[in-house]
Amino acid sequence: MTLSLVALLLSPKLQFPGGAQTTLIVLRLIHFVAGITWVGLLYFFNLVNVPFLQELDAKSRGTVVPKLMPRALWWFRWSAVVTVLAGIAYWMHIVATDARNAVALGEPASAGMMFGSFFGLWTLAFAIEMGALMSPVEALRKGPVLGAIVAIAVIAAAYIFLGLNQHGWESNPALAIGIGGGLGWFMLLNVWGVVWRMQKKMIRWTEANASRGTAMPPEAPKVARIALLCTRLNFWLSFPMLFFMGAASHYILFAGR
Repeated sequence: MTLSLVALLLSPKLQFPGGAQTTLIVLRLIHFVAGITWVGLLYFFNLVNVPFLQELDAKSRGTVVPKLMPRALWWFRWSAVVTVLAGIAYWMHIVATDARNAVALGEPASAGMMFGSFFGLWTLAFAIEMGALMSPVEALRKGPVLGAIVAIAVIAAAYIFLGLNQHGWESNPALAIGIGGGLGWFMLLNVWGVVWRMQKKMIRWTEANASRGTAMPPEAPKVARIALLCTRLNFWLSFPMLFFMGAASHYILFAGR
């Protein structure tokens, strides 16, 4: 009986592979943890923090904002960086492996087009959004109008990305992450290129207003509006982003190797 129990306890056999597999699982773990932090804070800002701050009077806002927002935004922006960089490193390995396997079978394949189109198209989509946000035309910053512009830009980026990168050797994970990760890249540019820049101003102005009685600048409502719009856009884009990231492993969307 004792020997049987010992044998049962010792029966599971674990193997920890080294080399590239270890690097990949570490990258994925970092990507998951940082991504949970980033998206969790994104949902906190949209679902909890924005409604909460709108209920505060100017004095209370002057106390809460300078203490809460710098800390929350530090975790928010740096978890975004870690999430995207770890994810891109993992995705590049997948694409490079697909290309090497195709070449080994005698098929022409190069990862360069996929890498170039990824950064080019998704950065261009961000530039279109940035142009609308910073435009002197106030109508472009209305929620439905800006939402339509961004929707067209990201759908076009995804459509062109697929058109340039479906030659038969690209795997479903490479293409799905090319879209989901592309949305993540777009959202990262929003965080650093818009949200953080606008929030730094709002934190500084709010603190000065509360501590020294300095009046809020005339452009404060516009700055706050831009930050809010970008945060809301990232909130809605997180859903297709998460879908395509999950589809990379669990839902075959794209025919390929």
